[in-house]
Parts: sequence; C-alpha cells; structure tokens
Amino acid sequence: MSYTIALDFEDGVTRFIKCSGSESVVDAAYRQGINIPMDCREGACAACKCRVESGTYGLGDYIEDALSADEAAQGYALACQMRPTSDCVVRIPAESSVCNTRQESYTANIREVRRLSDSTFSLVLQGEALRKLLFLPGQYANLQVPGDGAHHRAYSFSSMAPDSDTASFLIRNVPGGRMSGFLAERAQPGDPIALSGPFGSFYLRPIQRPVLMLAGGTGLAPFLAMLDKVAAAGGSPHPIHLIYGVNTDGDVVETERLEALARLIPNFSFAVCVVAEDSRHARKGYVMQHIEPAHLNDGEVDIYLCGPPPMVEAVARHLREIDVKSASFHYEKFAASAA
Repeated sequence: MSYTIALDFEDGVTRFIKCSGSESVVDAAYRQGINIPMDCREGACAACKCRVESGTYGLGDYIEDALSADEAAQGYALACQMRPTSDCVVRIPAESSVCNTRQESYTANIREVRRLSDSTFSLVLQGEALRKLLFLPGQYANLQVPGDGAHHRAYSFSSMAPDSDTASFLIRNVPGGRMSGFLAERAQPGDPIALSGPFGSFYLRPIQRPVLMLAGGTGLAPFLAMLDKVAAAGGSPHPIHLIYGVNTDGDVVETERLEALARLIPNFSFAVCVVAEDSRHARKGYVMQHIEPAHLNDGEVDIYLCGPPPMVEAVARHLREIDVKSASFHYEKFAASAA
C-alpha cells in the first residue's frame, strides 16, 4: 500500500511523495528526486533525523546513539529507517535546495473573481494541472501577477478539496496593490495565472485537544481550508472555536460559509468581532477581547493565529500578560504589498 508523505523543509517549502509501507522515507524521496541528507542509510549516523508531526509509522532498526528513546517518544525518527503505516507529515531539518528539490509551478486559469466586500476579493482558479497540487490546510502559494513581470504575491488557500481542479483564495483589496489592481480592473474569466507552492509551516496539526483559531481580515482564508479538512474527515473529537476580527462591518465576509461549516462540524463554533465603534455587530473590539477562559481550557489548547503583524503581536502579548502557556501556538503574519 502506498501512502502520501508531506516533507516540510526549513525554508517553508513542502513537497509530497508517495511511499510504500515496505520502503523507507529516504528511499521513497530519493526515487522521486529528493535527496534527504544522510550519511549511512543504516540508522547509525543521525544525519537524517526528522520529526514526524502526524501519522503512524515504524521506526525500523537503529542504534540508540542515533535516536534516543526520549527522542522517539517525542516523535523523532530516522528517515532512512522510518516506514509509514499511514499518510504522514515529516519536518526535515534542512532547506529544500540542499535536498535537490525545487519549487513546483503550475498554470491555471481564472474561473471566477468576486468582490466579497470593498476590502476583499475571492479568486477561484481552475485547471487540470491543479489536480497535482497538494498542500496542507493552512499553507499558501505564490501567485504571479499577470502582465506584471516577475512580481508575485503570497496568498493562503481558502479551500481544501483533494483531487480538485480548482483552488480558491481570499485576497485583500489594497489601494495601489498590483494584484488588487489586476483583479479590480483587468481580470477576466479564462485569464492564465502562474502559481508555485505550497509553502509555509502554518497548517493544521492532528487535533488532540481543544483548538482556538484567531483570524484577522483575510487571515480567515487558511482557517476555511482547515475547517474544510475537518469537515471532510467527519468532524472533530474536540471543540474548535474561531474568533474572526475585522475593522468595519463592510469587511465581514464568508459568514454563510462559516455557518455551513458549523452545521457540518458539531464541535465547531465561531464569533465575529468588529473594531469600529459604530459597528452593528454584537461583539465590538479586538480579537483578544473576546477570548474567554473556556476557550483556553487552562492552557490545554492548541492556538492558531493568522492576521496582519500588529494583530499577531497584540494577541501574543495579551497571552503573555494573562500568563497563558498553550500546548502549542502556531501563527502566521501577513503584510499587504502595494505597487
């Protein structure tokens, strides 16, 4: 039986390989053109030591000098000995360029551009090449701005559908922005767009405890992909709560989709808050003002945070001030780029 292994490199590049249960991850990667650093291939040198973030596997044969019992208990393995028994995500402590791998590029066409609000576009791309594009929910791609040389912009995938020929993104409407200007003024269905990826270490880990998701603006996008994945897996054994914050009422988007996800995922709930004092929403203020003690579960919670840098820094500072040490804390900052 063959399994899908996501190799997550230090520089944020992720590559997917197929690995049978009878071959090691090193051998499978090498067969598919990726050279994971190693010296011995016999479980003795530790050069290929990696961390398995999700999935099940056998450790194989090795000496304790290469992998201690404590390391094995923490999820470390030797890629030259590791044999998967399910799909896995593996962190490789090296840059992708060192492993002779390169960015994967794809070309797709615009299927739809919708202006969800004055501040947000929805972009849907379609193309047969996208069926080969695998990503972890929460990761992003670099999209080349059509007709603008080599300029590209990074956007998180906002949908998660295996073997799909479409990919969708939420894109902030930035005054003077290269991509924003293209989408607002020139984009037409059928226009080609080149993209590369996936990238990033911000992705959904196995859900082993309550999850708190904190989104600012178009930072909602990766959470939509994560929740798609949860829904496709049949739900979550633990509560998931999303707090989605924006500046004005007009910035609120995709609430119908969140409501649909809440119906599909019994343990999922969400709240919207708006900074503007004249907002009609019941919840006003910033995201951290609406984090309740129950959401933090005495620290036994996984926190995911995505938004502009000031928001990410403010939330991190707030958690330090209230002395919350969560089981894990994953974040991604994004900054708008103008021409």
